[in-house]
Amino acid sequence: MKRLIIHGDPGIRKGAVVEHDGEELVCFGISRNGEWHGPDRVQLWCTVGEEGEFEDFQRRNFTPHWLDVVRADASEITVLEAKGDLFV
Repeated sequence: MKRLIIHGDPGIRKGAVVEHDGEELVCFGISRNGEWHGPDRVQLWCTVGEEGEFEDFQRRNFTPHWLDVVRADASEITVLEAKGDLFV
């Protein structure tokens, strides 16, 4: 599990499946930053991981401050599914 900061909005929501650097990731949670104040375009702070890590995310079996952080531009993200079936 890691934190993926996306500069720009590729049109994803919770449960989305994206590909970044050849790695397929599921977006467990997304915080949208920069709507009113901040950078010139929106940033999505996503908690991402493999599908098998979803139970750890639900149970909060991780420390958010210790997650690895990866930054990417929206153009570097390939959206495989804009919203997944894990979230209803």
